[in-house]
Amino acid sequence: MRVILFSGKGGVGKTTLAAATGIKIAKRGKRTLVMSLDPAHSLSDAFDLKHGLMERNKGKPLKITKNLYIQELDVHEELKKHWGEIHKYLSLLLNVSGFEEVLAEELAILPGMEEVSALLYLNHYYRQKTYDVIILDCAPTGESIRFASIPTALEWYMKKIFKLERRVVRYMRPFTKRLSDIPLPEEPYFDAIEKLFQRLEGVDRLLTNPEVTTVRLVTNPERMVIKETQRAYLYFNLYQICTDAVIINRIIPENIEESFISSLQKWQREYIRLAENYFSPIPIFHVFLSCNEMVGYEKLSHLAETVYAEKNPALIFYQQKPYEFLKENNQYMLRLYLPFITKGEIELTKSNGELIVRIGSFKRHILLPRSFALAHPERAKIKDKVLTINFKGGENG
Repeated sequence: MRVILFSGKGGVGKTTLAAATGIKIAKRGKRTLVMSLDPAHSLSDAFDLKHGLMERNKGKPLKITKNLYIQELDVHEELKKHWGEIHKYLSLLLNVSGFEEVLAEELAILPGMEEVSALLYLNHYYRQKTYDVIILDCAPTGESIRFASIPTALEWYMKKIFKLERRVVRYMRPFTKRLSDIPLPEEPYFDAIEKLFQRLEGVDRLLTNPEVTTVRLVTNPERMVIKETQRAYLYFNLYQICTDAVIINRIIPENIEESFISSLQKWQREYIRLAENYFSPIPIFHVFLSCNEMVGYEKLSHLAETVYAEKNPALIFYQQKPYEFLKENNQYMLRLYLPFITKGEIELTKSNGELIVRIGSFKRHILLPRSFALAHPERAKIKDKVLTINFKGGENG
């Protein structure tokens, strides 16, 4: 199976390109699903479907053509399917804290629930081999990165916190019932979390397998948009998800000569060259601005042909290992491919067999091999877009 994430800044054309890519792959005979991860779904608008059709479908995959399906998750349907006991407890907690019942139920829809639901579907489809290719139309960059980080965060919580939290609550529950009106979660709540995690088992390996999953970054030839694309590229590398292509959308065609348009073309060409320098050797696809709105199956199909031409969109266009562990001359090292990074932005911490790499407001927990258990990060250097961390000690030291 192939998984392709389309990510980028809001408004750059991710949904349109994800839909077009899905059409071209489906035409090649592959069972293809395009799934929207953006809470503000616009996938059905891209296909120009009748108003209310997706709402009536209640979050299930909708068949577009013989091999093509689209899916827009309905968070309220997902609450019934996957979050019953968890949502019930959170609603009760907010309700006894003074919120009206209806408002409590709404506030109990926490950030990340929709992303976890998407991961549940992704893992289920992968295990059942339901589709040959799944295209994920991601939310804007920040939410996309949160989606990528959820499996690691959940695994860390289940291994480090969950069992201890469950034992403490089990011990405290009889006392708090006599002392406070605020309820502690009952056993079904913890059972629901455990079952949820079991259904997600393996999805982290799926997302970080470069032979299955890749990201395609969609950008426009504008300075701020390209800068955000750089950050997205960096963070996806940090979470060990391979980027296999960058698509520069809305390029003004060369045959327009008016002075205003010509000036726009000039600075667009400058930023296109900048993007090509930034992201080389990752393949870059150019998409020219159209005078027509790219809505409906036929126009999306035509767009896919102009983007990919004779190429198969389901192929992996580029592979790069985000990080690797090495031992050279009895020296343990970790090499991370982190383009666009400077030494001053990085903070390293080692705790309980993990290396915590913090870059700005994002952090990544990297589980260290046993041979690194006694080692400590000694120094770090950046060269040719690679951060090399040297460890002192180790199983021999």
